[in-house]
Amino acid sequence: MTPTALITGATSGIGAEFARQLANRGYNLVLTARNEERLKESAGRLAAEYSVQAEYIAADLAEPDGVERVSRRLEKPDIAMLVNNAGYGLKNSFERNELAAEMDHLNVLVAAPLQLSHTALNTMLSKMEKPGGHIINVASVAGFIPRGTYSAAKSWVITFSRWANINYGGRGVHVTALCPGFVHTEFHQRMDMDKTLYPDWMWLDAERVVREGLADAFAGKGISIPSKRYKALAWFGARGPQALVARIAGRGR
Repeated sequence: MTPTALITGATSGIGAEFARQLANRGYNLVLTARNEERLKESAGRLAAEYSVQAEYIAADLAEPDGVERVSRRLEKPDIAMLVNNAGYGLKNSFERNELAAEMDHLNVLVAAPLQLSHTALNTMLSKMEKPGGHIINVASVAGFIPRGTYSAAKSWVITFSRWANINYGGRGVHVTALCPGFVHTEFHQRMDMDKTLYPDWMWLDAERVVREGLADAFAGKGISIPSKRYKALAWFGARGPQALVARIAGRGR
């Protein structure tokens, strides 16, 4: 059976790069995002370029029915990889955001990956011939620093992935938290963030992030932090004086 990878947030940025690199490795694809037109175009292009099967599911992961539609596809036995990539940041500070916006944010960054990982994990463990598979949860180096609800959500993703990899790796299912720093994608444009606030050396390309993330996932690692510079920053974020870390991290947006 040809392995299938399901990728959330698959039409742009890191998600689109995961789709490209996994198709190049021979995986069939299930792409999910909110925009059906972009999904259809992406699936058609990838299927033609890499000679793989490419399905798509239009779903809003802030809504329970959207998560349920994606979850049902993960119950099929061809699923060998889940990439929980869908996510976004909120422009305003916590007290200025509407509570509904914060709850949707939490659902997309935490509740949806939890439910989808639960379904995928059970599918991968129940395979009759050879149980196993990979779950990659796209987190962030922000998960190592105290900086708002985005950082808090990504911290959950990191802790969950580390535990799950330890707990299920011996049974063939490896779970990896991919923790990039700043990446050239649409993510920051959607937040109207001034990218010039940060020096060029802090920016990574999606191709490198995904390439290193896949290498670490296939090596069975629970955490993947692309580049030495961000490994160092993550170390300081987790172990440095937290008041100082928070002040540094709070500069700019």
